[in-house]
Amino acid sequence: MTSTDWRRLSEQLVDALALTSAPIAITFTAQVPPGIPAFDEPMSPPTEDGRSGRVLASCVFWTHAATRTFSTVPEDHGNCSVGRVVHGLATLDDVAANTDVDALLGAGWVTEAAVTQIPVVRNEPKAIIYGPLHETPLDPDVVLVRLDGSQLMVMFDAVPALRVEGKPQCHIIARAKEHQELAVSVGCALSRARTGMATSDMTCAIPASRLHEVVEQVQEASRVNAVVSEYALADARRFRGGSGRAGRPTPLG
Repeated sequence: MTSTDWRRLSEQLVDALALTSAPIAITFTAQVPPGIPAFDEPMSPPTEDGRSGRVLASCVFWTHAATRTFSTVPEDHGNCSVGRVVHGLATLDDVAANTDVDALLGAGWVTEAAVTQIPVVRNEPKAIIYGPLHETPLDPDVVLVRLDGSQLMVMFDAVPALRVEGKPQCHIIARAKEHQELAVSVGCALSRARTGMATSDMTCAIPASRLHEVVEQVQEASRVNAVVSEYALADARRFRGGSGRAGRPTPLG
């Protein structure tokens, strides 16, 4: 169980960043803790290469986790070979012959050399628990938040060492867990198509053990940005008849 006030930290993070989606807790465990319901969507029919799972990819669990807490086991993640590797549920050798891997390599979306550099979760978990941070019954490994451009600005001001990453989107989970680094992903075409996430959304993974310090830094960065924004708005009233907006720039040429 947990002795940390995750609800309070979640509320503070939501308030400081003006988040519209609840922060998500992700916990890797050696067994399914009692009292946590299993994710119970039906398993998909297996593909010719044997891929099957309860959702299209591990990142789809994030969308469900915004509203409820549930447990998953390795076979639930079986549809996406990339996600299985990132979450420590398979090796590259295990998935090398799968058709989804062949499709990604064949399209030039990723190279074999790049795949070997993707961070992965070590020590194969027997279960992965997802749910809103404010109700987590366990101390999570990673806290995941959805950010837009303005929220990312504040986060980067708060944590200048924040890593900005690309594809695959889910690898920031492994980076936060295994390397204790904050990382934001601009997303990837694979995950965006599967989750339906808004075009303006990005994801940020925070090591849960660092959340308290991150919240304090974000609160201060948010306060400073609010002061500067107020100054900029007041200063802008000198333009365009005091409307407070500087107006459109004159096109070049």
